Amino acid sequence: MTDEERFPAIPYDDWRDTLATLHRFAQLVGKVRLSASPHRNHWWNVPFHLTGRGITTRPMGDVPIFAIDFDFLDHRLEIATTAGPRHSFPLAGQSVAAFSGRLARGLDALGIDVPVSGLRPFDLPDADRPFAEDTEHATYDPAAVTRYWRVLSRVNLLLEEFAGRWSGKTSPVHHFWHTFDIALTRFSDRTVDHPEGVDAVTREAYSHEVISSGFWFGDDTFRAPAFYSYTAPEPDGLADEPLRPSVAAWEPRRGSHLAVLRYDDVRALPDPRGAVLDFFQSGYEAGARRAGWDEDAHPAS
Repeated sequence: MTDEERFPAIPYDDWRDTLATLHRFAQLVGKVRLSASPHRNHWWNVPFHLTGRGITTRPMGDVPIFAIDFDFLDHRLEIATTAGPRHSFPLAGQSVAAFSGRLARGLDALGIDVPVSGLRPFDLPDADRPFAEDTEHATYDPAAVTRYWRVLSRVNLLLEEFAGRWSGKTSPVHHFWHTFDIALTRFSDRTVDHPEGVDAVTREAYSHEVISSGFWFGDDTFRAPAFYSYTAPEPDGLADEPLRPSVAAWEPRRGSHLAVLRYDDVRALPDPRGAVLDFFQSGYEAGARRAGWDEDAHPAS
């Protein structure tokens, strides 16, 4: 397999409309997961995990226990119960409103009592509009979605490899439906004293100092897929630290700094895999140095 096949091109503008639709599909299913799964620290119960054909909520609920899977090869949504009954429908040709309706009917047909009506996007421009009323987002290019999933799968393995190089407290590799990125996070033992007014979600997610590494597909404020790293809380001088490879850079974003390595720059390098792992390591080293972590405390076993 060539590097071109391992790291296929996925320009943001080429599938922007499909991404917007798929993101809302994922948010709607993600909110079902949020409602039906047992809570875990740092909200680790909420994101998607990857499968050999797409992404999954993992099992949840009670009677019945069920899971919802996106199949990005056959392009279907499948709701399956441990009792045996299941329900599926195609992803292509659906507006967000139609998808919402079919999801609600599928859950009802399987006796799953998780309300879908009234749910809205989170932190998206149309956050005031219920999914059930969104007929605007209806673009679904199957080839683009399969490509997204294959890129996601490659990055998932890189993050798993990077995770194995450190034995401290580390999150799973998971795909967030909030920002539609994939990431893993390393935690220090030091808790964070959040100021008054910080919301409960942030308090739980960032209860301890963290250094996070990941990848996202771009958005209208940064129109390119890219690998990233950040440290939270951000220590003084973080953006003065060197990054590897040389094409990586610190980007100001939402009042802090993000270490960014553009996907297209990675594709042009002689060793894309090595460059990404080196980037993640340099982002970790930058945060650990500035935040005063003991960088030698958690070697891989």
